[in-house]
Amino acid sequence: MQAQVWCTTIRARKVVISLTLVALTAEAINSICRHVANVVVVNDIYEVFIAVITVAVLAINVVVVHQVRRSATNAAANLGVQQHHQSTSSNSVVPTVMLVATSLIYVLLYGAPSTCNILFNGTLFQSLLNFSNNTRVVGQKFTTVISGLGGLIFAYNFYVYLITGKRFRSELHKLFSCCFSSSSPGVADVPEVATRGQAVTTV
Repeated sequence: MQAQVWCTTIRARKVVISLTLVALTAEAINSICRHVANVVVVNDIYEVFIAVITVAVLAINVVVVHQVRRSATNAAANLGVQQHHQSTSSNSVVPTVMLVATSLIYVLLYGAPSTCNILFNGTLFQSLLNFSNNTRVVGQKFTTVISGLGGLIFAYNFYVYLITGKRFRSELHKLFSCCFSSSSPGVADVPEVATRGQAVTTV
């Protein structure tokens, strides 16, 4: 009942559009203030905004996973069929694993660089964070490395689905099998060549 109230197509469309507009607006404001007005504090606020968004996405996905698992258990209990419970549980395990894995990787690749920038490169919390010079240098180097790894966020979904999705691997194998089989000639397409000294007979 709760899924029918909250998880609707119209609500999902509104959430996606709203998050897209908020992200574009925040990026535009940050770019203008940083490159045009040379206001660095706005970039620090933007990094805090990114860190909060990544944690919020993880929390929302954990709630979704919990609700999916609970609805599967309740459906099996209401029907009273053990076989249905097993099939429903097996069908819901893979999507929930994918959702949790993508959320965790999203936090690591996108939220961790923002947090490191706030701690070691930002000016917003410098009065509260009294790091030594050696700690700050090490932190800045770590931030550079982890920010470079953050570019993997644009390709990590493929590898998560490849590792956790049995159906995805099967469909991918079929796709490559069709490509290789269509590009290479079959056995029937190879003409027969008579060897020297062998008579060619026709029936």
